[in-house]
Amino acid sequence: MEGLAEMFGQHCELSLYSLTEPGQPLLKQVQGEQGTHLVGEPMPESLALHVIALLADSVRHVTYFAHTRLGAPIKTSLQLLLNAQGEALGLLCIHLHLGAPFHELLGELMPKPQVAQRVEVSPENFNNNVEELVTLTVERTIEGINANGLVANHLKNKHIVTTLYEKGIFDIKDAIAMVSSKLNISKHTVYLYIRQKKRDDEELSPPTPETS
Repeated sequence: MEGLAEMFGQHCELSLYSLTEPGQPLLKQVQGEQGTHLVGEPMPESLALHVIALLADSVRHVTYFAHTRLGAPIKTSLQLLLNAQGEALGLLCIHLHLGAPFHELLGELMPKPQVAQRVEVSPENFNNNVEELVTLTVERTIEGINANGLVANHLKNKHIVTTLYEKGIFDIKDAIAMVSSKLNISKHTVYLYIRQKKRDDEELSPPTPETS
């Protein structure tokens, strides 16, 4: 668990539950800054339902997208832990908080500068890595929204752009050109959706108190 937390960074939360003790208590939690669970708490009902489904389908793991109680997006992976006889003894939950600023999620996957010994990183390789991560994020966002039957077809491009804006994608150089190419729309249209999103956010923001 410590190794996975170190790999994925501060926005990854890992929880280990027992499936053999009464109440299926939480045994351990790593990198739990985003969560509120305490060791010893019983497994939430939503997780218990997933465990029942895994056991019923004879599946050892499942990965899915969900939201926190505050509406922030997360990617969750559930892994049953089995003994040599194939009996389920525990459940490992991995939650990656996708609502974190994109530059923080990206920064966790990039080399950190060393104080004692400088690590030489090729600017070309760094740029290639960033471009690949941006491309992957854009493609997954497009696939997810296009597959969402609740979003009308004529609103999907706008929804994709605003979702990528919330993830901080457009802070990355050339991201607007990449998104416009993927969606087959003009850069001006992307800018328009971003301006509309900013305006909507400003309208929802509470007014600043006047100072005397």
